[in-house]
Amino acid sequence: MLKVGITGGIGSGKTTICRIFETLGIPVFYADTVAKEIMVNDAILIKGVKDAFGDESYLPGGILNNKHIAGIVFNNADELAKLNALVHPAVFRAFDNWVIKLPKNVPYILKEAALLFESGSYKMCDKNILVTAPLALKLARVTKRDGVTEDQVKARMDKQFIDEKKVEMADYLINNNETDSLITQVMNLHQLFLNTKP
Repeated sequence: MLKVGITGGIGSGKTTICRIFETLGIPVFYADTVAKEIMVNDAILIKGVKDAFGDESYLPGGILNNKHIAGIVFNNADELAKLNALVHPAVFRAFDNWVIKLPKNVPYILKEAALLFESGSYKMCDKNILVTAPLALKLARVTKRDGVTEDQVKARMDKQFIDEKKVEMADYLINNNETDSLITQVMNLHQLFLNTKP
């Protein structure tokens, strides 16, 4: 089974593109959604978080104390790296378990992750797609979607690799610029992956 990673900077529209692939019957693993889930149900990860950031990392009932964690990692690159070193392997485990349970006749799957290249998880994929969009368009999308300022969006963007670096690491590009047809670009890759052996 061919494993295809897909990523894009904040506001690039990668989720929209994943939905198009899903309409073609292609399973998509949403790494960022899974990361939030396993923070509260993966015993190994929970123990690691408590050991690293204290028992107060979790509220009564096993709820993640986001405020506590964010207060530690938000402006501290070393602490953020420590958290990622716990979360990323747990997501990798969840991905492997997800793949095992898929029907054997699935031609290929997508692994969607905001930090596909930054986390090194692109190495677990046979091919990787980067979704790009002009900066102005990305800023407009996120400020409208999240009700935040452009400066807040740029601060989030600063935590990701710049597109130029990702372009060098990606095998394929999808340009989500509201001019080029997304359907055409997705269909072209779909046909390519159907004919590609892992």
